[in-house]
Amino acid sequence: MGYHLDTENHWVAELACGHYQHVRHNPPWVLRHWVITEMGRAAMLGYPLSCKKCDVQAPPDGCCRRDWF
Repeated sequence: MGYHLDTENHWVAELACGHYQHVRHNPPWVLRHWVITEMGRAAMLGYPLSCKKCDVQAPPDGCCRRDWF
């Protein structure tokens, strides 16, 4: 649904389920070149990500989505 930077300037995806998930580009362990640019992040909006927080039925992380207000 969107992205924001955390307090350490790492990109975090805002998922439709209300959870947040880090989407780091941290070579050589994690290669996500699309995270580095605004165009790359925009291209990945709508791409499904597995949510481990949903698997354990965790409450939403926050209310960054506009339709939650």
